[in-house]
Amino acid sequence: MKLHTRLAWTVTIVFIVALIGGCPKPQEEVIDEDAQAEAQLEEPPGVDSGPGAETLTISMIAKSSTNPVFLSARSGAEDAAAELSEELRRDIVIDWRTPPTEDGQVQAQRIAQAVNEGADAILISCSDAAKVTGAINDAVERGVPVMTFDSDAPDSDRFAYYGVDDIKTGEAVMNELAALLGEEGKVAILAGNQNAPNLQKRVQGVAQAAEQYPDIEIVGTFYHTETPQDAAAEVVRVTNAYPQITGWAFIGGWPLFTRSLLTDLDPERVTVVSVDALPAELPYVEAGITPVLLAQPTYMWGYVSVATIVDKLVRGKDVEEMQEMELVRVTEDNLGEWARQLRDWGFEDVDPKYLEME
Repeated sequence: MKLHTRLAWTVTIVFIVALIGGCPKPQEEVIDEDAQAEAQLEEPPGVDSGPGAETLTISMIAKSSTNPVFLSARSGAEDAAAELSEELRRDIVIDWRTPPTEDGQVQAQRIAQAVNEGADAILISCSDAAKVTGAINDAVERGVPVMTFDSDAPDSDRFAYYGVDDIKTGEAVMNELAALLGEEGKVAILAGNQNAPNLQKRVQGVAQAAEQYPDIEIVGTFYHTETPQDAAAEVVRVTNAYPQITGWAFIGGWPLFTRSLLTDLDPERVTVVSVDALPAELPYVEAGITPVLLAQPTYMWGYVSVATIVDKLVRGKDVEEMQEMELVRVTEDNLGEWARQLRDWGFEDVDPKYLEME
């Protein structure tokens, strides 16, 4: 019940009590009835629920609608929205506005469109922080809070970020690869979009960790369009151009979403460590091409971020600005356990043979 309605009822009750003041009820009964009325009228603090509550629309702008990691984030966001809608008795809607391919300028345009069309909040993974920071700030100035995930815009007015520590992620990739190579060899870095701030930091992390291994040489960092086909083609091109390469540090799992590298890479000659571990990538662990995958629980990008936005906007809570996601180390030893986790998150393309592994 709204505040002005509640006040009206309170005034009415006081007036009636005054009129019949000569015949009051026992004080104990009056207090009991008032307590019951308050219990019926009160809503949970900070929650605007019930049939009259407005829909909360969260516009979600990931980097690319063709990248499986962002499709899993969308699933997590939609699941969180459904659960919270039921819990809070109000509609929470995910408005998916992700471009088909990476384009920071398009992302900036879609932020502006979301604001103009009435979004209540924006959740974005930034393809190019420089191109979206102005649009984020404009949105916040117009009263639409913005949260980032996966790839941050740290100089913007966004209120929170959720994702891995990218420098530590790059370091972890290099340390795992160095161990597999016996701390010697020539390594290439596969790096995706050159303008993505999260990937820049991961490259930095790989390079920093490599300095600890005097017998490991980084032969180069190789950027590419973030599609599985383009990424796989770049790996094949570079491996052929630099036959001395013995290890690849994939700071994103793009080429592993195709099966072509299962035959184009020889695990006896080249070892790969990669970030991400979605269903399409699991055969590379089984084949020994990528003995270690460092999984980002990408489903949680959406799930945790939506829960954080609801905590801030609906529950009125203070939320942490920097929320770190922990990587999960996936190897042949825990392949079955990880596969079952993916299934429980709603992934329907997990090969049944992995689900049956101990």
